[in-house]
Amino acid sequence: MLDITRRKLITLLGGAATWPLAARAQQAERMRCIGVLMNTTAEDPLGQAGSAAFAQGLQQLGWEVGFNVRVDTRWGAGDTERYRKYATELVALAPDVILATANSIVSALQQASRTVPIVFRRDTRSGPSRSLRIRRVRRLCRYPDSSSVA
Repeated sequence: MLDITRRKLITLLGGAATWPLAARAQQAERMRCIGVLMNTTAEDPLGQAGSAAFAQGLQQLGWEVGFNVRVDTRWGAGDTERYRKYATELVALAPDVILATANSIVSALQQASRTVPIVFRRDTRSGPSRSLRIRRVRRLCRYPDSSSVA
C-alpha cells in the first residue's frame, strides 16, 4: 500500500512541477489596437451612430473593446489640419490598422505613415448600405502588414 502512495506522490509532484510551464505556454493573445479618425465631431449624431455601429460590429465578430481590442478614436470635425495632427497621433500609437472616414483623412494618414494599414469607409449617406467594413478590419488585424482601401 505504501508503494501506491509513493506513485501518487510522484505523479502529484511531477504535475506540480510542469504546471508553471503549461501556464506560460498558454499566454493570452496580445490586445489589438484600432485607430479611428472620424470626419465629424464627437457630438455629431452621425459620428456617434457610426462609432456605435463600429463597436457593435466588432463585438459581433468576437472583439471586445477593452478586452482583446483597443479602439483609439479621434474626431477631425472636417478640419484638414486636425486630420494631419490626429493622423500623426494615431500612427504614434502603433495601431494594427486605422479606419478613415473621408478621402482627406486617407491622404493625411498616408503622409503620416506608409506602414500602418488604412481601411477607408466610404460615406454612403445617400445609399442603402452604411457598413463600416468590419470584416476587412478583422482580416487586417490578423495580417497587420497588408493594406487595403474598402
